Amino acid sequence: MSFGPPPSMYTQSALAAETRERNRRKTWLLGLLALVLLAALGTGGLLLWGGDDTGTRAKEPAPAQGPLDIRETVEKQPASTVGAMAFRFSVDDLSPGESYQLPGMWATDKILAKGINKTLVGFALGTDAAPGDEKWKLPLDGPICGYTRHVTGDNRTAVLYAGKDEEHALCDHVVFFDLDDGKQVWSHEFPVHGIGAGAEKPTTDALQDTPSVTLTHDTVAVTWGGGTLAYDMDHGKQRWSTKATGTCHDDGAAGGGALLVRQRCWSGDKNLPVDSWDLLTYKIRKVDPQTGRTRWTYSAAKGIRAVDVPSTDPTVLAVSAGDTGITELLSLDDHGKNRATIRLRNGTYVGECALQDDYTVLDYCPTVAVGAGQVFLRSKDDLAKHTTNWVIGFDLATGNTTQKFESGPDSLLIPVEVSGDRLLALRESQDRISPNALVALDPRTGEEKPFFSFGLPPEAENFTSIDFTDVLVEDGRLYFGAKSVTGPAKGQPRWVYAVLGIGSSTLKNS
Repeated sequence: MSFGPPPSMYTQSALAAETRERNRRKTWLLGLLALVLLAALGTGGLLLWGGDDTGTRAKEPAPAQGPLDIRETVEKQPASTVGAMAFRFSVDDLSPGESYQLPGMWATDKILAKGINKTLVGFALGTDAAPGDEKWKLPLDGPICGYTRHVTGDNRTAVLYAGKDEEHALCDHVVFFDLDDGKQVWSHEFPVHGIGAGAEKPTTDALQDTPSVTLTHDTVAVTWGGGTLAYDMDHGKQRWSTKATGTCHDDGAAGGGALLVRQRCWSGDKNLPVDSWDLLTYKIRKVDPQTGRTRWTYSAAKGIRAVDVPSTDPTVLAVSAGDTGITELLSLDDHGKNRATIRLRNGTYVGECALQDDYTVLDYCPTVAVGAGQVFLRSKDDLAKHTTNWVIGFDLATGNTTQKFESGPDSLLIPVEVSGDRLLALRESQDRISPNALVALDPRTGEEKPFFSFGLPPEAENFTSIDFTDVLVEDGRLYFGAKSVTGPAKGQPRWVYAVLGIGSSTLKNS
């Protein structure tokens, strides 16, 4: 790969070799997809390689949405329920043990963008892409060390990166950039903070409190441990800043419809390790993005080990009271008071939020979908006879259950996001016979409508796992993006998927 280091750029000989290799791969791909198509015709699942899904454009902008708002796309029912491969980015020159982090994935109606080590890249949709096929590249001074999934109405977003290209460099810069052309709008350096309250300035990233970045209306917010900084979007002018007080420090920000800042607070010895849960508490502050003024503060109960934010508007918190992940969801009102508590019943219901090991993405809970006055969760998989589960809704005002959607045998339903008044979910086939599908579930009627069905080539069958893959729906397309890539073991196929995009397309008679 050419995303560094080393090497940081392709040589002409490498480019020529990769061009020959891509031609070989594309010839092989046509044969593979023909086999997939023949198998799919017998099962009702189709995955075709095609161009963009012209005539089935599936984007409906949310009302009164401006360029400085956070994008909220309402997906429309496509004209065809046949799945077509809308984009692929794969790598076939990784050496055994060679590894790259791929933080962040974003899409517009023209571009699929990905973070790769210390480079942001954008690819044209409707392509079978490999390194070197980028429509644009935005190189950074050091590795990407933070990102947000939020995108503005005019297709801009932000990432954090290290200011130096060296091992264990500090994460201390933010860049705001355009997804359509890859141009940097502005960039700033920000302070760093050590792990723990009152910690000294760190000398390496291993001792640094992990920063975070998020977006809300006309505001880019960065938490760095010792406080929060807010910038306006168009010019990068600093609007306001806060500093940690006492033994509490800012530990992540959640954006979208509102701005929430998480604080971690210690009591007793500030040098005790982070996992001294009896001495650790969390607070969530709702902040005015224009002024930095705190509107309300919610204090989590003592003993809570983690607090994430699946939604800021309405406010829904995901809390972990043990070591088994999310144990309950809290619905808060406009004053930060608890409206309802939804308990996950010792794992009967399942919800995942982004792991905090490398990147603090406070507002990404990939299987907890909030909207239409409800929150949707999936049940634990039932493996007794045929793999199955269900998705269930909970009313945010009362905590009562609403609609239940059964997956049926040999299938799993995974919530993805609420789009308008419907829940989009991934129907994942477990028998390798029936197709996968993106479906729309109606919480009012209980009706399920397929967006499109699709099969997967054998080497991509496990690419839909949310443990290792980011999932994104945008503009009528479903994307799976790897969080990292690693070179295969010796003797194994060298083809590694980085992104796979699927959309709807009408079959044409030959």
